[in-house]
Amino acid sequence: MQTAQTTADFASDFAPDWAAIAVVILGVTAFAVGQGLTYPLIALILESRGVSSSMAGFNAGVFALGLASSTLLIGRLTQLLRGDRLIVLSLCGVSVSLATFSAFDDLSVWFAARFLLGFCTSIIYTVSEAWLNTACPDRLRGRVSGAYSAGMCGGFAAGPLAIPLIGIEGGFAFALTAAYVALVAFASVMLGRYARTRPEASEAGGLVTFIRIAPILTLMVVAFGFSDIAAISMIPLYFVERGYTQNFAAFVVTMVALPTALAQPFVGWLLDRVSRPMIAVSGSLIAALAFLALPWMTSQAGLLLTVSILGAASFSLYTAALTLLGERFRGGLLVSGSAVFALAYAIGSAAGSGTTGVTMDLVSVDAGPVSVGLVMLIVTTFFGVDLLRRRGARA
Repeated sequence: MQTAQTTADFASDFAPDWAAIAVVILGVTAFAVGQGLTYPLIALILESRGVSSSMAGFNAGVFALGLASSTLLIGRLTQLLRGDRLIVLSLCGVSVSLATFSAFDDLSVWFAARFLLGFCTSIIYTVSEAWLNTACPDRLRGRVSGAYSAGMCGGFAAGPLAIPLIGIEGGFAFALTAAYVALVAFASVMLGRYARTRPEASEAGGLVTFIRIAPILTLMVVAFGFSDIAAISMIPLYFVERGYTQNFAAFVVTMVALPTALAQPFVGWLLDRVSRPMIAVSGSLIAALAFLALPWMTSQAGLLLTVSILGAASFSLYTAALTLLGERFRGGLLVSGSAVFALAYAIGSAAGSGTTGVTMDLVSVDAGPVSVGLVMLIVTTFFGVDLLRRRGARA
């Protein structure tokens, strides 16, 4: 069985596969536009139909269940289909899922469609991230990861802007997004013809091996999933329940994502120049403090500034984890690590959406972000202890 290699093993330089990097970044950016529209759209439609915060949280949890399911099958899937073709097939599955939201109003059907959405989304991100790290030398890894994260966040930021224009009723937004994702799939096929690298297939047992070798990297993505889903899925409901309009709640998602997108290239630049684990510790701490401060903000400007800091700091966890993944692993374990990241995100997002919704229902509206902030403080402690342990071992 393949084992982890050291950073020194990857010190040799090579020419980056810019075609593959462009396919991954442009494809994920375009796909994230559809996701950025879909996440708050589902939350706002459920709220307008009188669905409780708990049930909305469980619906988001079903999406996470879909993420986890495809992650556990990634080894078999990558053996059956080449990575770039698997991405295109998953984009088609996302399009079918969105069309289902447009055609049906029944909540049980929405649960099934959201499971399919999560199943296909996990494959897209898992294979794309493995391909990105395969095509990139370590000297550029932080900056390329920052560009990837910026594209993803920029797509999320652009998506919600369409809600005031097309509304939330009638299913038109879902139908439009389904057609858009299908177009993204076609464009990915065309661009992928120029790439000279391909993601490798995951090995049997690779998920367990990676978790055993890199538990802190895994926890890093769990924490990111926990805070990220609270920010983009449950925070819109938080603002609606505090008395703000639906349009303002949708705009909050943009203000989480847009500054995050602008910050990630700078985070990537730092990751190529200073301690990568230290960037993760700092991002986790700042995100925790922003969540804790949210209930104390009364002005709209203060709220928007807080969620902007929250989003940028939270996503820096993921950018750091993606960079560390490519720094430390290659081959089948690189794909397995990307799959573990998807599973870790699924676990974190399921916990984040479920517990935040229940906390808001059973305790108070403000208890939602406070609970997320406290959890982030706890995981920050773990990251800090691990960083000190590693420094002590090197000394």
